[in-house]
Amino acid sequence: MGGEWGLGAALTMEILPPEARGLVSGILQQGYAAGYIVAAIFYYLVTVNLGWRAMFWIGSFPALLVILLRFYVPESQLWERSRESHKSIGHSWINEIKLVFKHHWSKIIHTILLMAGLNFISHGTQDLYPTYLKTQLLFSPEEITVTTIVANVGAIIGGAVCGYVSQYLGRRRTIIVAMVLLGASLPLFVLPRNRVLLSVGAFLVYFFVQGAYGIAPAHLNELSPPNFRGTFPGFTYQLGVLIASSSAQIEAVLGEKFPKDGLPDYGLTQAILTACAAFCLIILASIGKEAKNVDFVEVEIVDDLKSDTKQDDTEKESLHE
Repeated sequence: MGGEWGLGAALTMEILPPEARGLVSGILQQGYAAGYIVAAIFYYLVTVNLGWRAMFWIGSFPALLVILLRFYVPESQLWERSRESHKSIGHSWINEIKLVFKHHWSKIIHTILLMAGLNFISHGTQDLYPTYLKTQLLFSPEEITVTTIVANVGAIIGGAVCGYVSQYLGRRRTIIVAMVLLGASLPLFVLPRNRVLLSVGAFLVYFFVQGAYGIAPAHLNELSPPNFRGTFPGFTYQLGVLIASSSAQIEAVLGEKFPKDGLPDYGLTQAILTACAAFCLIILASIGKEAKNVDFVEVEIVDDLKSDTKQDDTEKESLHE
């Protein structure tokens, strides 16, 4: 999963014109939400008769489909040119990795923290949400499925809209606006007992969560050092996932410590964790860098020249010693 997302995002962003990155990035990332909708439908159809394990059997088939698709997807021309250039110059992959960490370590750390924040709001509003609907609000499997589908339709629309808006407002500003509106929508996400109002709240929250998340493929690839683009997006994204992987456990423990009517209050803990993560994201987006619509070809040429200069300097230092 980690290898596929990073390389898939890099390949997609490299073949697109800069002005299309925002919209396509938002749509690309919402393959996640589309898959969630399909999973919700199968949950309704399958788990009642075959149990939860059947969901894992069904979930293995998309991975096989990806393997088949890869045979028909060509490499980007940018990557082909870069490979030929590096072969002719004789760049060392290990030396390039060292240079990336030496000169871009602050960018790497900031991007990992940014992705951790995005994953906290994403998993914080998704992982325990069906459990919250089932155990606290006593929703039936049919009601859980409908609410989940409504929420993820909001995610798909939000990803496309915010991705498009980011082409004009900027990646960081769009994330900040989405987080402010997410905070305003959280009460409607967990407080109503009316199913219609709760569905509206779920739609809005997923709209802004995945709206901000949908910018990630474009933003990470634009920030990436050129010779590290195959690794940087997936590396920072998945380390962010690792940091945020505790979100469901945090919500479960807090929900049990602060029960409501004898049951864990998952609604309250989801809202608190998401609000805290959204606040951190506003700060991280405010202090971060942006490279919207950067020309990948131009940046790669400049980076190659800098790498050659640094490599020559290193060789001179070695000879001097």
